[in-house]
Amino acid sequence: MAIYAIGDIQGCYDEFRRLLDQIKFEPGPDQLWLAGDLVNRGPKSLETLRFVKSLGEAAITVLGNHDLHLIATVVSLGKAGKKDTLAAVMRAEDCDELIHWLRHQRLFHHNDDFCMLHAGLPPQWDFATTLRMARETEQAMQGPDHERFFRSMYGNKPVVWREDLPKTEKLRFAINCFSRLRYCTVDGVMDFGPKGAPGTQPDHLIPWFEVPGRKSIDMRIIFGHWSTLGYFDGYNCYSIDTGCLWGGQLTALELSAQPKRHSIDCAAVQNPKAFA
Repeated sequence: MAIYAIGDIQGCYDEFRRLLDQIKFEPGPDQLWLAGDLVNRGPKSLETLRFVKSLGEAAITVLGNHDLHLIATVVSLGKAGKKDTLAAVMRAEDCDELIHWLRHQRLFHHNDDFCMLHAGLPPQWDFATTLRMARETEQAMQGPDHERFFRSMYGNKPVVWREDLPKTEKLRFAINCFSRLRYCTVDGVMDFGPKGAPGTQPDHLIPWFEVPGRKSIDMRIIFGHWSTLGYFDGYNCYSIDTGCLWGGQLTALELSAQPKRHSIDCAAVQNPKAFA
């Protein structure tokens, strides 16, 4: 059996299917790990959701910020943003079914060798804390009071971890780590402003995976979210969002003792300057 981790699809369904053809993916013998952001910005979010859902246990998805935004838009906000391309999902006859399925996906997945999340981890979190906070947040997303959770999800604060944070703030902090984090200070204070490649950020910030002494250094982490970083292998981490949406590549990382990268070139669907 082969396991392939694939970076942010963002509604680029045709490219996704082309990559699966290239790696000769077979549901059953093979399994997909999808690093989040299945939807939005690209043209075929609805087709992507329906296809991934149809794969059942052959596809494991962690939720990204765009997936969470879709859920919140449907269950709480009621209206998509001007830059969103979610209308087809919201009009679909199976919208409620798809949102229920998406809401029950994970924020963090692991086996004995690898871990996967969409964005990043604060330096104070070890494996046990990461797993605990993922499960607590997933329970809030999936529970009977999930509408309240999605209404309170948005916001940049708190920016640093404390075990004694109020529950709502603790869950918001966790969501922001799992789905939005790129940069923080050496003390783990998160900053969601800079989105560019390392070297373009203010001097007091560093990529989350470079923080000295971070407690997750023994975890072999796969993540997406950071298209300006592109493919990266270092600090026991693998970045696999290679900017399919922006005319880069769509990447599948074959998970083994020596992971192997498979990529296809993609035509630009969006101009990144439009979303700066």
